[in-house]
Amino acid sequence: MSLSASRRTFLKLAGTSMFAAGVAPALLGAEDKSGTKPVVVGSGDLKFECHHNWGQVPSDIKWKNTHGVAVDKDGLVYVTHQGTQDAPCDTVVVFEPSGKFVRSFGKEYAGGGHGIDIRDEGGTEYLYLSITAPHRVVVKCDKQGNVVWKQTAPAEANVYDDKHAFSPTNVCFGPAGEVFVGDGYGSNFLHQYTADGKWVRTWGGPGNQAGQLRTPHGQWLDTRSPDGPRIVVADRANARLQYFSLEGQPIEILQGVKQEQKESNGKKSELATPAGQQVPVTSIYGISFPAAIDSQGEYLLVPDLHARVMIFNGKNELAANLGFDEAWTAKVLEGKPFKMRTMPETWENGKFVHPHDACFDAAGNIYVAEWVDQGRLTFLKKV
Repeated sequence: MSLSASRRTFLKLAGTSMFAAGVAPALLGAEDKSGTKPVVVGSGDLKFECHHNWGQVPSDIKWKNTHGVAVDKDGLVYVTHQGTQDAPCDTVVVFEPSGKFVRSFGKEYAGGGHGIDIRDEGGTEYLYLSITAPHRVVVKCDKQGNVVWKQTAPAEANVYDDKHAFSPTNVCFGPAGEVFVGDGYGSNFLHQYTADGKWVRTWGGPGNQAGQLRTPHGQWLDTRSPDGPRIVVADRANARLQYFSLEGQPIEILQGVKQEQKESNGKKSELATPAGQQVPVTSIYGISFPAAIDSQGEYLLVPDLHARVMIFNGKNELAANLGFDEAWTAKVLEGKPFKMRTMPETWENGKFVHPHDACFDAAGNIYVAEWVDQGRLTFLKKV
């Protein structure tokens, strides 16, 4: 059985037209609805036209916190959103590369729609949905939503009780077909399963020492290192990307630092595990609240909930920080809960509010899903 580690990009997309939500299609490169040309973000080989409000959403679906995005081998774009239990609607919505609506499903997951990944298994693609509270389940289904299996909290891990409930945020896949589940909103552990869903091991757990996690919100199989594949985790509340071996041993940390610490960018240090093992740490000015991970070629793509989309090169240097602006970030983070996420009239072209997931398509374009109340998708067309 052929198992692909990457679930997001496969074929070069032929379509180049876009649909803004609820309006007629507009060709890429044309003026946007405000009458100005699309804002270009990034620089050098990493420049993108910014097309906000992508996707023609049908009237019977009301976005509520767009959470996940993935692309299948035919170029179809799959988007998950939280939805509400008060007025349930489908939580998985599928679009053509042009943004035209194709189909939707998943009303039963309303209130918990979150992560999405796609894997090719022997020539057939399957979706893996991470459904948070109140449902608390990982679902494997076909691309029409027909369920193959569901996975709840692994009893074998011995980390769950009445005070610690399972609430998975995302999955990724290993080189031998393994499935890695991040319990980002529950226990702060990662669980490893075989390709057929049998529990193998659990690692992580709450804390800020090396090997520990605080909201492991997304994870990815990073195959760019000459030393072999590694699991990289968006260790969100610890403001870092943390690398592990396939067996769960901590290897390396990219630690975000604040503006007042930016002079330490690139500084090398070490951090101990609870057992005393020293793990190398590199300070990265720009990482703040990483939420998910994707890769293509030499680049690692990391959406950050603090108003930016980061791209790292093969040396794990920050090659682009799309939308990054400390003054803008300060505005985005005003109020508790954050006010701007419910005020679309304050959003600026070329800026992000709360990027929650992002993925490449086969042509190197990027789709971004944002955690904002009314939902928002942005298409970043590579220039």
